[in-house]
Amino acid sequence: MIVTTTPEVDGHKVVKNLGVIGAECAFGMNILKDLFASVRDVTGGRSGAIQSTLRDAREASLADLKKEANQKGANAVIGVNLDYSEFSGGGKSMLFVAVTGTAVLIEPTES
Repeated sequence: MIVTTTPEVDGHKVVKNLGVIGAECAFGMNILKDLFASVRDVTGGRSGAIQSTLRDAREASLADLKKEANQKGANAVIGVNLDYSEFSGGGKSMLFVAVTGTAVLIEPTES
């Protein structure tokens, strides 16, 4: 399954547009990750724990997007957009990733 942020795939043409699809993923941040992120706010630098959670959320969302595209009979998803958000309150934090794109059937163009 080809997944791209571009509106087309080099060397291929879209033969059928199967519609907009999307997937979402929410990951909870545990107390240790929140604590380490707070320390990074003060000391500066990168938070490996937060980066790992963001990567996991992105990968899970893209896997779900591919699954939905496959169910529609697509062999590619074009125009993919990823949005990241954080929800927090009541002492809890959640990272949220939403991904959308257009499920399509593509075929190689003749050279």
